[in-house]
Amino acid sequence: LEEAEKSDHRMLGKKLDLFHFQEESPGMVFWHDKGWTVFNLIKDFITRYLRKNSYKIINTPQILDKSLWKKSGHLDKFGDLIFDVGSEKKEFAIKPMNCPGHIQVFNQGLKSYKDLPLKYAEFGVVHRNEPSGTLHGLLRIRAFTQDDAHIFCTADQIEEEISLLINDIKNIYNNFGFDDLKIELSTRPDKRVGTDEIWDKAESSLKKALTSNNINFSENPGDGAFYGPKIDFSLKDSLSRVWQLGTIQLDFSMPGRLDASFIDTDGNKDVPVMIHRAILGSLERFVGILIEHYSGNLPLWLSPTQVVVLNITDKHKDYAFTINSKLLESGYRAECDLSNEKVGYKIRNHAMTRVPYMVIIGDKELEEQSVSVRDRSGKDLGNMNIKNFINLLSKDKK
Repeated sequence: LEEAEKSDHRMLGKKLDLFHFQEESPGMVFWHDKGWTVFNLIKDFITRYLRKNSYKIINTPQILDKSLWKKSGHLDKFGDLIFDVGSEKKEFAIKPMNCPGHIQVFNQGLKSYKDLPLKYAEFGVVHRNEPSGTLHGLLRIRAFTQDDAHIFCTADQIEEEISLLINDIKNIYNNFGFDDLKIELSTRPDKRVGTDEIWDKAESSLKKALTSNNINFSENPGDGAFYGPKIDFSLKDSLSRVWQLGTIQLDFSMPGRLDASFIDTDGNKDVPVMIHRAILGSLERFVGILIEHYSGNLPLWLSPTQVVVLNITDKHKDYAFTINSKLLESGYRAECDLSNEKVGYKIRNHAMTRVPYMVIIGDKELEEQSVSVRDRSGKDLGNMNIKNFINLLSKDKK
């Protein structure tokens, strides 16, 4: 409990100048520069994955007519969580999910079986009117960004697509430092759409993909989405807490409800299967989990400021600027601290704000055209030239 309190992302968010919340917008984040940097580093990482794996990155409207949400089934299931808005005597809803919008994009133009699988991805900002008493920093909010995607495919393509997703999700979690995973197969809930025959087929497809990939999983009866069963991924953090993040959901119902179709091999119209998938889930929530997992000591590649250059006196300023410029040119997020504070104070201050590396510039460094390096734990890494320091940074995978 004591360690959890020290790692509380709300406390560290303020201490490290990452974000804040205020009463005028409950459950919604005010990102500061450093926090927004972390957010976008994660987003860029996922974007590279999407481009590499043939996703089409799209963006859909925040507000859609309520009739669409009724037709999709969301209004009946999530009506109490939807923010309503009206205009010109029409009723709209601020989107709580991205799936109906993605089907509208799929429906533009005739699709053939040759086009499938077709993968649409969106960093979709969604709003859900969560009860105020349940809000908890970044971990439970009302407006958040999903790394959302929907794969439209044929029934014959399901197992291959699910298998690819399972391996991709595991690899992505490993990149962020999580390798202790729990995987669950969630089956049909009491309140659902679609026939039992469809649910039998969907559940069987997911189970087959898991077993064929030798995945250890447990079953979670009755916890599937209202439109289909799902595979849920949970990870364990450094304090042994379990967080449910990724999900793969198999949907045989919503594409048909929203008139999605493609031309099959016989020239007839058929309804595609839709795979809903999120890897990190809410990017905001994932930032909160990362902060707590690392107690603010984010890996070098995720740190908003990677290096800070400190001068001892004013006569070292120009050389400090030169070192900082070389770091920036090499692609690192570096800053200069040229304040009049004593260098010991500067080192302690930046270590407290979790900057991975501090470069100190004094008489010896100026004379030798070198740098003195410390890490955020206080360890003195010695004196080296700037080329060797940049090489050290390039090898830091922590």
